[in-house]
Amino acid sequence: MKRAGYSIYFEGFRRFKAFRKFRFVEMIRLYQPNKHLRGRIALERSKSLSNRALVIRELCGTSFSIEYLSGSADTQTLEKLLALYRDKKKPANEPLSLDAGAGGTTFRFLAAFLAFQPGTQILTGNSRMLERPVEPLVDALRSLGARISYAGRPGFPPLRIEEPNWAAYRSDIKISASISSQFISALLMVAPLLPYGLRLQLEEEVVSRPYIDMTLGVMRHFGLESRFLGKEILVPPGVYRPAPFQVEADWSAASYFYGFAALSDSCDLFLEGLNEGSLQGDSILALRMEAFGVKTSFEPGGARLLKNAPCPLPPILAWDFLENPDLAQTISVLCAAVGAQGLFSGLETLRIKETDRISALQKELKKIDVELLEMPDWPGRACFMQEGLAGWKEAPLFSTYGDHRMAMAFSQLALLGPIRIENPEVVEKSYPKFWEDLKSLGFGADQAF
Repeated sequence: MKRAGYSIYFEGFRRFKAFRKFRFVEMIRLYQPNKHLRGRIALERSKSLSNRALVIRELCGTSFSIEYLSGSADTQTLEKLLALYRDKKKPANEPLSLDAGAGGTTFRFLAAFLAFQPGTQILTGNSRMLERPVEPLVDALRSLGARISYAGRPGFPPLRIEEPNWAAYRSDIKISASISSQFISALLMVAPLLPYGLRLQLEEEVVSRPYIDMTLGVMRHFGLESRFLGKEILVPPGVYRPAPFQVEADWSAASYFYGFAALSDSCDLFLEGLNEGSLQGDSILALRMEAFGVKTSFEPGGARLLKNAPCPLPPILAWDFLENPDLAQTISVLCAAVGAQGLFSGLETLRIKETDRISALQKELKKIDVELLEMPDWPGRACFMQEGLAGWKEAPLFSTYGDHRMAMAFSQLALLGPIRIENPEVVEKSYPKFWEDLKSLGFGADQAF
């Protein structure tokens, strides 16, 4: 038991030592004097895949190797909390408190995992997490027999989770699919261990469908088959089979380097760990970024990003982010950098992320004379129009709102001229080595404390 604890401690110390130069930094001044990019990046591994593999390993009951586990704060937190639960020494009647911090996936996956475990747990998070709604997941878990109560404001964390009441179990339940695919993925992973499995009816429009497919794909790797037809998912009862698992590089992280490539005069970047047949929906980048003149060549070990000449852009870049919302900030800032008019839809989930990402984008884009406007009379789904070409006289200071993707998305603008970014340490949530990787490509990053 001590060995696991020491491992967690030394991993945390290693990460602190490696990246302490960016801790407690008020801002960085970022610039790139050379617009001909060359280099090789060992991308951060997917926290989405890592987190699913960690939960399934715990549900499996038998350990197996997970190669290239993400070093993101979210994954490190999930791994630590699963270990704390496994090794808990508290009496059964004394609640164990688990703090997921800022990790939405960490919180939601843990809620479903703990709902069918012995003992009583209090699951909480940071101040922003306490503002993120969780009622649809709680209601669905209660329908499966979970005993969950709100330890604070109804509908929001923290949660008090007790041993399940199997007399209340129903195998056929419904959940809204329009809020978060993480709710659905959390239910799916615990479904095989329920007495009669799960028949899940998805109501309303399904957001982030590729993440649901990813979950079912990872479950399949561990021996659990399922059926997803229309808006119904059927998971029969079964047992996970332990098997070694290798985590792909993170396509969301790759998006920022695609942005750098698009804004370069020429580019030859090799991104390690990307797979052409990826489970990740954000892999659509390889095709969509051709509009910005970036070609992708898949090679053994990763993907090569090539750009040799400017590419004319369409007058309007239309993108529905319903299936890949984590790309929205990247594409919005990239369109601002090249002056492309954007017509964006499928942004509904962005308001309940680490921050209200729509509001944050609108505020920060205004600093460089770009407008992101909601089109209230647009037929059907909510739509936003973006107009303007980024420009500034003095290095603009971009706020990050505690959101890792705000920091990394706006870093693209350093290809146009020096910029400043507040609280650069927020990238640790998903990509702790981001600033170090930029420096390896010739970016300058001056720090202010």
